[in-house]
Amino acid sequence: MSQLDPGATAPTDPDPAREPLGAGSSAHPGIGGGAGSVAAVSVKGLVKRYGEVEAVRGIDLEVHAGETFGFLGPNGAGKSTTINMLCTLVRPSSGSALVAGHDVVSERDEVRRNIGLVFQDTTLDGYLTAEQNLRLHAELYGVSRDVVRERMRQVMEMVGLWERRSSLVNTFSGGMKRRLEIARGLLHSPRVLFLDEPTVGLDPQTRSSIWSYISELKSDEDITIFMTTHYMDEAEYCDRIAIIDRGKIVALDTPAALKASVGTDRIQIQTGDDDAAIAALRERFEIEAVLAEGAVTFGVPEGERFLPRLFAELGEPIRSVHVSRPSLDDVFMSYTGTTIRDAEASAGNSDMRRNMARMMNR
Repeated sequence: MSQLDPGATAPTDPDPAREPLGAGSSAHPGIGGGAGSVAAVSVKGLVKRYGEVEAVRGIDLEVHAGETFGFLGPNGAGKSTTINMLCTLVRPSSGSALVAGHDVVSERDEVRRNIGLVFQDTTLDGYLTAEQNLRLHAELYGVSRDVVRERMRQVMEMVGLWERRSSLVNTFSGGMKRRLEIARGLLHSPRVLFLDEPTVGLDPQTRSSIWSYISELKSDEDITIFMTTHYMDEAEYCDRIAIIDRGKIVALDTPAALKASVGTDRIQIQTGDDDAAIAALRERFEIEAVLAEGAVTFGVPEGERFLPRLFAELGEPIRSVHVSRPSLDDVFMSYTGTTIRDAEASAGNSDMRRNMARMMNR
């Protein structure tokens, strides 16, 4: 979904308290609207429960006006649920949240007037032209007709689509549709733009292109960007990152500070007996290692200098070795004990087991 369009279909959510998208999405009073000195997003003790499942487990954070803030975590970590609460699509079970200075529960209308939202799945009308999709959004948000044409050209040129304004959206590639959705989310000049996995499903070249456009819009628009992603390279574009796992924030800082906090290089080895290698690392080197992404993985200071000793003293044949400087995946692993890819695989297996159990109980 691309933002709070009354005619759009909300993502599937088991929450009976989900608010209808059309409620309160009335006219934006103007096209300007700087972020001012108030924090763009302020969250305290935010919790969301679905029955006995606690999807978000007490989040505290503050997003500064004008920054690009990233939520980094595997699928199922609570990223989209948090965004749905911040965008008034889902009512929190407890805690509080302010977006653009307005409470997400008691001031839903004001929150919706001040945000744009781009979801993972497109909600563009493929049988309309790009221009018609944007004009429909302008009418839904009450953007003054005197400025629609100028504003529409501005945002479409920003994402490189002005020359394709008269083309049917069905003729667009996936990357072009995502760029058009970003333009649509910017049309009514929101103070906060939420991007939920903005490049999911796109090829690496298109993902890079999308981020070039996002970086450019930050220099042209007075706006705060709050994005979710499970791509490590995308998180590097953020001013600050909150790493979320199992509904809780486990670390929050700049990408550079988070990587510096690891303090070790990552070494991955493949051996004839990984369990024996893990035991040997513990006994002979006092190093705790885990099996991650099919390799024995551990961290040590100055990894390249450690390699000769590793080969000489491990006592297990090493088939391959890889040494890398700390990455955001290492940060995730240091705080959670697993890599983000393995966490997603584990979540996927849990979902599959739950689905099989439902089928067997029918």
